[in-house]
Amino acid sequence: MDINKIKESIRNVPDFPKKGIQFKDITPLLMDPILYNHVIKILINRYQSMKIDVIIGIESRGFIFAGPLALNLNCSFALARKKGKLPYKTVKANYELEYGEDFLELHKDSINPGDSVLVVDDLLATGGTTKAVIQMVEQLNGNILEVAYLIELANLKGSDKFKDKNIFSIVKY
Repeated sequence: MDINKIKESIRNVPDFPKKGIQFKDITPLLMDPILYNHVIKILINRYQSMKIDVIIGIESRGFIFAGPLALNLNCSFALARKKGKLPYKTVKANYELEYGEDFLELHKDSINPGDSVLVVDDLLATGGTTKAVIQMVEQLNGNILEVAYLIELANLKGSDKFKDKNIFSIVKY
């Protein structure tokens, strides 16, 4: 299947959630089981030969891709969630918002020292949430193999925040 079909299924919603933002809505892709399955298969094919201990999904749309991928690769699935959403002992890292900052958290026991980690999210924009997840993985002495996205907004240069990491995007705008 052609990557263009995936790209065509992603709906652009102007001025959402606020004026000037071109929101990339993935719900049409998710409503098409053939396309959604194709995205998961692209990720499986890319990572099936790697030794991955943990896949981290970034809240919330990263969970949509990270969960099925972890099941198919028979590895652990960890959640990077907003502050106060995880019930056990956590590490946390901040990320910048347009007007201030917020925090992501990860359970301390989701990564063991030396674990090989794949980070998965739906979209790379400015890279703030990914940078926070990388900091938490490193704090827990895990090793980032790669960071994978469905969509990368290349003009926002989010990957510049972590040039020393391997980045994979299925679709780029």
